[in-house]
Amino acid sequence: MQTRTQPVTVDVFLSVDGWAGGATSPGYFGYPGPELEEWITAELALPQLVILGRRTYEALAGLPEEAWDASSHRLAQLNKIVFSGTLEAAVWPNTRVCRDDVVAEVGRLKRESDVPIRTMGSLSVARRLCGAGLVDRLRLMTFPLLLGASGREPFFAGTASADLAMIGHRALDGRVLLLEYRPTGRDIPRA
Repeated sequence: MQTRTQPVTVDVFLSVDGWAGGATSPGYFGYPGPELEEWITAELALPQLVILGRRTYEALAGLPEEAWDASSHRLAQLNKIVFSGTLEAAVWPNTRVCRDDVVAEVGRLKRESDVPIRTMGSLSVARRLCGAGLVDRLRLMTFPLLLGASGREPFFAGTASADLAMIGHRALDGRVLLLEYRPTGRDIPRA
């Protein structure tokens, strides 16, 4: 009998040229919109275990409460694991710090969790999971801009090659493109 495992979804917000952030970019790269907010709200409403790296956790948990919106409150309610070798304790509700290897721990969580697993941002965590073949769904939210020299954190830098099958796509607010992929496990085409 095959054991059922929970899927791991990696969500990354990117510029068209592959940057996960810019030196002067505001939240959502300056392109918020009602459909994007609806998507975020709908995704956060689903049962899930959120895994984060230290930097993403500190950025989210460090927002002043007056800046919180409905999505921030929902995220605070969800169970979260922060992977960090330096963070002493988590102050955010429903959050624990894990010093174990992210690949080994997420592999265990896939087998033992009662809910799907999702990471938002947390590029180092996302890259490790992609490299280890633990990602079941890669969702790229592509914003309509080229960051060029102001770009920071190229998401795909250092990642291994992987063949992907598109399982969904959608335009939000007439400008932001959501692309959903599933790794196929096959080698990429080569000359």
